[in-house]
Amino acid sequence: MNANLFSRLFDDLDDASLLAIETMDGPRITYGDLIAFSGRLANVLVARGVRPGDRVAVQAEKSVPNLALYLATARAGAVYLPLNDAYTLSELDYFITDAEPSLVVCDPSKAGGLQAIASKVNATIETLDAKGKGSLTGAATTAKPDFITVARAGDDLAAILYTSGTTGRSKGAMLTHDNLTSNAMSLVDAWRFTQKDVLIHALPIHHTHGLFVAGNVTLLARASMIFLPRFDPEAVINIMARATVLMGVPTFYTRLLQHPALTKESTGPMRLFISGSAPLLADTHREWSARTGHALLERYGMTETGMNTSNPYDGDRVPGAVGPALRGVSVRVTDRESGKELPRESVGMIEVRGPNVFKGYWRMPEKTRTEFRDDGFFITGDIGKIDHRDYVHILGRGTDLVITGGLNVYPKEVESEIDALAGVAESAVIGVPHPDFGEGVTAVVVRGKNGDMTEEQMLKALDGRLAKFKIPKRIIFVDELPRNAMGKVQKNILRHTYAGLYGSKVPGGFLPHDVKKL
Repeated sequence: MNANLFSRLFDDLDDASLLAIETMDGPRITYGDLIAFSGRLANVLVARGVRPGDRVAVQAEKSVPNLALYLATARAGAVYLPLNDAYTLSELDYFITDAEPSLVVCDPSKAGGLQAIASKVNATIETLDAKGKGSLTGAATTAKPDFITVARAGDDLAAILYTSGTTGRSKGAMLTHDNLTSNAMSLVDAWRFTQKDVLIHALPIHHTHGLFVAGNVTLLARASMIFLPRFDPEAVINIMARATVLMGVPTFYTRLLQHPALTKESTGPMRLFISGSAPLLADTHREWSARTGHALLERYGMTETGMNTSNPYDGDRVPGAVGPALRGVSVRVTDRESGKELPRESVGMIEVRGPNVFKGYWRMPEKTRTEFRDDGFFITGDIGKIDHRDYVHILGRGTDLVITGGLNVYPKEVESEIDALAGVAESAVIGVPHPDFGEGVTAVVVRGKNGDMTEEQMLKALDGRLAKFKIPKRIIFVDELPRNAMGKVQKNILRHTYAGLYGSKVPGGFLPHDVKKL
């Protein structure tokens, strides 16, 4: 049986006239159009030498052709590698030389800079801009629309998504066709998606949330999406009159709450608001319910696993909780050191097992082995508990990874750039609760001898050296960093000290990362 998710999506389509995608200023795209367009792109990929199993790296802004390229890559049997369009050339150098794609797709303005990097791995470069124009779509105009989706086994790779850690280099999470298919099917069922649904798609498509959750779930249900280039509160509120579902990060909801047009009347046609990718403050959950009459549905997932749990569609959506495990997924809480499963209400390490859990880290077999228990459970690195109703509560992370606006930030990478600045002795980068972004990237800096750079000057110096989302929202200067007896910087103390820096409260009353509570 062909396990290729997109064979499942398209081969048994019984009505090609169904609306798939609508944009604010473009044509309405049916499922038939999407099949034909992805077929043309798949034929271009094959003509450029892309073979089953090859990686296709894509750093391009959100557009319908970009989404179609994802479908085309999988239909060609290749492995899709989305890259944040904010990444700098030095960051891209690592991802491309590590993944060794046979094709790199980028904005035309970046093709020149990427050429030297792509040549290291003998990759071809094609271009695609924010409007979906470029050499790739230019070639697709003369390509044939007919394409037989390449058969793939369930264990074959469909995508690689790079995820940051707190030590070492970024890791490529290998996601299989079974991973993506099982998760999408589970979410269609859990969230009651049908052909009648219209999703407001305002998320980026270079990570799990916008690409696999929003994209795959909508397509598998034969629903449609209104495709926005970016999140705009006023546009989203205006669209609600003809939509049914919004998927967003907590930032979406805090900003919508600031808009006077958000009312019970404006949200009336909607049936579901989903939040994820970062912690949702319980206060935001309660304020949203009071203002709109809708209870936000918070869920829990990660790059390596897709979605693991979800508050119920029917039943209590508990503020500060992410609900029970999804169908087919097992979740447990264990002692960090022994791995022994803990009883309900005990705080420990969250571990998950199921068909959604990734195959491992790209070319990192040792790292992969250390992240799995012998019985197949994946150690998430998140700290939490499971209550007596089987609801999972995320209380922090056992690592120093910062998640800001749904995006992962590797502290050591930011620290290295700050430490390289003139007049800096050392730095520590932490995540601090932020009402808009879940966590705000925050740098605590010790000046060196004769160091006199101001916060504004330091932020300006980092601009261009790091992707925008990695640049600290605040830089705090101190005389020294707190250390334990072994000389290790105690970031938990820093997080506690600056917990109220952005005027936000912490979900569940726990400080993120504060593993002393274990």
